[in-house]
Amino acid sequence: MTTARTVPAGIDAGGDGLRRRGRGIVATFAITQTIGYGTLYYAFAVFLTPMAADLHASTTAVTGAFTASILAGALLAVPIGRWLDRHGGRALMTAGSLAGTLLLIAWANVDTLGQLYLVQIGIGIAATASLYEAAMAVIVTWFPGDRRSGAILAVTIVAGFASSIFLPLTGWLTSAHGWRTTLLILAGIQTLTVPLHAWAIRSPPSIAASPDNTTAVRAAVRTALGDPTFWLLAIGFTANMAAISAMTVHLVAALISWGHPASFAATIAGLLGVLSVTGRLVTTGLQRRFRAAPVTAAVFALQGAAAIALAFVGATTLGAIGAVIGFGLGFGVATIARPVLMAERYDVRQYATLAGILLVPMTLAKAAAPLAAAALLSSTRSYGGVLVGIAVCCTVAAAAIAAAARTPAHLSLRCRRLRSGSMPQAGSAGSDVTGSKTTTWRTPERSR
Repeated sequence: MTTARTVPAGIDAGGDGLRRRGRGIVATFAITQTIGYGTLYYAFAVFLTPMAADLHASTTAVTGAFTASILAGALLAVPIGRWLDRHGGRALMTAGSLAGTLLLIAWANVDTLGQLYLVQIGIGIAATASLYEAAMAVIVTWFPGDRRSGAILAVTIVAGFASSIFLPLTGWLTSAHGWRTTLLILAGIQTLTVPLHAWAIRSPPSIAASPDNTTAVRAAVRTALGDPTFWLLAIGFTANMAAISAMTVHLVAALISWGHPASFAATIAGLLGVLSVTGRLVTTGLQRRFRAAPVTAAVFALQGAAAIALAFVGATTLGAIGAVIGFGLGFGVATIARPVLMAERYDVRQYATLAGILLVPMTLAKAAAPLAAAALLSSTRSYGGVLVGIAVCCTVAAAAIAAAARTPAHLSLRCRRLRSGSMPQAGSAGSDVTGSKTTTWRTPERSR
């Protein structure tokens, strides 16, 4: 005996109601990600000096709390990803936003360095549960391939201005009211994200209608981890993260060492945030005409060339500006490329788990790369050597993503069916969904 069950083919199958819900999710994330990054991430830099003075600690020790925050988020990235895959984003992102609010209040009341570390570890976990990684998992499962890039772009363009909004706002509030009162104000702003996440996020119908098959889901993840392309993507995005992290930390010091005024160096470095938005727009436009992987590889290669150029022409004003523009155009590309490339190849219902696995080496690279660059600077006594190292990372990233584009899919029939529809059970039928078309296939009932 067989039975048939049809799984909706994405958001387009649900009519105007689901399309409105999808637009509501994008609008919500544009707001909540901007606020979340502004309060939970960028504000720390403004508070660094006054916190160190108030807590009678060195800036190095206080900075260590921020590093602990990043590492804590990476440590829980995989279990958080598994939760997202199994239960969706509504409860987790709402809880993460609420936890972020409470932790900002706790941060305003810390009296010791140990308390600061504990609060920052909590903030790192809350950020992982409520910021980009979780938001991208929701978007990937909600939108079909032809609309996914546009949804991701819309969110990241708006959220890309989080630093431009919250760094000056936090600085002004700190000057006027002190860092502790500013944190309470930021907590009030962060509170807005809680009802927004609770209201907007729902499980997409194509996922809600799928059977709960833990064995099949685990098999799909194992199959993806056995695919060489997954590890090429991991190498590519990890190397790119290392390059960006090292450049972010050392760019201002490098420009000053070449004789540029500190104000000029800071202004040029500030271009990276604006250029990241430009790079996302350009990359998304190119992806509509070309495949995502070659476009991403080309952007990473451009960053490598810009880093090398900066080593040779960075002492001149025009040379520094041109090289930073070239590097900055790729500054935010990985954010939009990673979910697109992952969703193209693997079952979107396992996206969050696989993205969490990718996030671990990327986060470690983000934390370690500035330290490695500092060690290289000490040994070579030149920022030229640091920039060569950054260029090597970009080249590795470009080569890995390009190789991923050429590698054939090693997905079994079972995993392909999981990616497009639902996994069949003995004596049942499932659906293989591609784009907006739904086809039904059956499996024979197992003999008893």
